Amino acid sequence: MREYEDPTRPVDERVDDLLGRMTLEEKAGQLFQHMITSGPLDESDAVFGLPSAKEYVLGKHMTHWNLLGVPGDAREIAEWHNRLQALCHETRLGIPATIATDPRHGFTDNPGTALLSGPFSQWPETLGLAATRDVALMEQHADIARQEYLAVGLRTALHPQVDLATEPRWARANGTFGEDATLTGQMGAAYVRGFQGPVFGADSVSTMTKHFPGGGPQKDGEDPHFAYGREQVYPGGRFAEHLEPFKALLAAGTRQMMPYYGMPVGLEGIPEVGFGFNKPVLDLLRDDLGFDGIICTDWGLVTDAEAFGQPFPARAWGVEHLSVEDRVALILDAGGDQLGGEACPEVVVSLVQQGRITQERVDASVRRLLREKFLLGLFDERRYVDVDAAAAIVGSDEFRAAGVSAQAAAVTVLTNDGILPLAPGLRIYAEGFEGTVHDPADADVAILRLQAPYEQRGPGFESFFHAGSLDFPAAEIERVNAISAQVPTILDVYLDRPAILTPLVEGAAAVVVNFGAGTGPLLDALRGAARGRLPFDLPRSMAAVEASREDVPFDTADPLFRFGHGLTV
Repeated sequence: MREYEDPTRPVDERVDDLLGRMTLEEKAGQLFQHMITSGPLDESDAVFGLPSAKEYVLGKHMTHWNLLGVPGDAREIAEWHNRLQALCHETRLGIPATIATDPRHGFTDNPGTALLSGPFSQWPETLGLAATRDVALMEQHADIARQEYLAVGLRTALHPQVDLATEPRWARANGTFGEDATLTGQMGAAYVRGFQGPVFGADSVSTMTKHFPGGGPQKDGEDPHFAYGREQVYPGGRFAEHLEPFKALLAAGTRQMMPYYGMPVGLEGIPEVGFGFNKPVLDLLRDDLGFDGIICTDWGLVTDAEAFGQPFPARAWGVEHLSVEDRVALILDAGGDQLGGEACPEVVVSLVQQGRITQERVDASVRRLLREKFLLGLFDERRYVDVDAAAAIVGSDEFRAAGVSAQAAAVTVLTNDGILPLAPGLRIYAEGFEGTVHDPADADVAILRLQAPYEQRGPGFESFFHAGSLDFPAAEIERVNAISAQVPTILDVYLDRPAILTPLVEGAAAVVVNFGAGTGPLLDALRGAARGRLPFDLPRSMAAVEASREDVPFDTADPLFRFGHGLTV
């Protein structure tokens, strides 16, 4: 038995022993985390344009991946995980795989940010958990997610997202806890505790908090996945306020940190380059805030790619002119440990051979990454998972019931003329689910389920990002108000961003908003289970949004409903 394989040895000794046995190529492979799907290990993925697992492991010496897609059941994920671990086990050093994932417990289906729940228990989105104001519920959710992840071998959560949603148009608000720094810090810390447990170890899921130093202040609310949204601005001078939630999560023990794509504009002493390339920003994290965990860049900073049949340039904002080698060198010089969404370890090998990056610099990052694997038990008892246990744990009746209850609790009642709580036996005309009558004229009440409005930004991958105006189209306003005039109407609006509800509120008998709720939980909420409170202001008009400052919370003039508003019924 080699020393690093001995579970009785101290972790740091095991790390040093393994590091001393690794070639430069094997070390370089650890510095990359790309996407993978749960198909056959010897087949590439044509849909996402990904190499096979064997090419990753045997050709590139990689051992970190972000699992894409939504496999049909837990058994399928667990069996695939074990096959992948066996492939890694058979390599010269047997370094185990670390599988990460974007959130999998909500309603969002955006392959760039989150995935449908599939076999996992389904909960409200993060905004909804914030709306409950229930720290214990937040920790329960994270603990259940931890158990489900652990059962199938998912060991890194590419979340939580603690950006402050200070720009109402931003497409990523759905994954945040809203625009209040204190609430975000409290809920985010509970999230970390639930995923990592009281002691970080073999029963933990490592949390990668994002997006340092706060991704909310996007110019005009556009998203930096795309070149037109690359600028992050601070007209109100609130850079420091966006750091506050990260401080709370560092205190809670988050293990990893992801800098954002955004390119800060107009900040003294900070270059106008994306945060993953930005040494003063990563020095702030390391030196001022004392973080010694793993820094992993957001996905795809270095190489151009293709997504959903469309060209997808690297998000190398501010350094578009640099070569791939220069970009990788800049990330490592800035203090990054791992490149997300990339698979080019040969570039690191070349940089070391050229003398541009030292072996010692590579070793520092590899040591952090290996130590995490040892602490997670991946070299020992947690290398493989129990397939039968996975099938029983993931999506269990108990876990699903907890998620359903949380969906109902997060529903937030904005107005109510007395129609709520909903009485039994009413004839319901419904849009968004099956009612008891098919014509508003025959109904005692109408329930209309609406989606917060957005503007289509482009085809393919762009289509998943809801951006632009928060106004409902005039024709939709006219249609909804016509129904409200005909029958007492309850409007239920799914808020993945704030919406301008001003033209709809007066005519409705009640207005509620949800943050991910199935039909059953919604009806439970309307019967009295709703207890949510808004996690952000709801602006009165787009004019107020356009006049507000991107980095300043609660900055739209005279909001229609304020942060914390929510009625009991």
